[in-house]
Amino acid sequence: MYLEFYFGAKCSRRVRKASYGEGKVRNSEKLIAELIAPTVEALELELWGIEHSQQGKYSVLRIFIESERGITIEDCEKVSRQVSAILDVEDPISGEYTLEVSSPGLDRPLFKIEQFEQYKGSEVDVRLRAPLNGRRKFKGLIANVNDDKVCVQVDGVEYQLPHADIEKANIVY
Repeated sequence: MYLEFYFGAKCSRRVRKASYGEGKVRNSEKLIAELIAPTVEALELELWGIEHSQQGKYSVLRIFIESERGITIEDCEKVSRQVSAILDVEDPISGEYTLEVSSPGLDRPLFKIEQFEQYKGSEVDVRLRAPLNGRRKFKGLIANVNDDKVCVQVDGVEYQLPHADIEKANIVY
């Protein structure tokens, strides 16, 4: 096991080998969120979001945590240790992966529709899973949030982006 700590946006990083079990990744961000959310909340923190990116047999699992009082390196360390223990027992990821726990930072990623609502009026960089009107990337202001759509204003034109189609979104700082 390898544990490293960083100051700044990434608070901690942990590399571990998981069992190969079924030989394929049994991971979903939703499943991992369900597994770890109670533990993160018990530490009086908010699970801001999760990113899991697969690169061949290696992958990176990023867990973003938030708190009104701010996030410290100690918060990241506590979450890293607790989450690592849960993932060791539940084993939702096959193969080698790197676990990173951090605050969302200034250019924070947005995951939930409520987060888009919270940052209404802010500039956002959005990438869709599939093209809408011939484009996948949108950079503009969050004008409105209705039900399951995020309205982004780009150069005076408003685009209604279905939340389910958003692959990645970040606040532009």
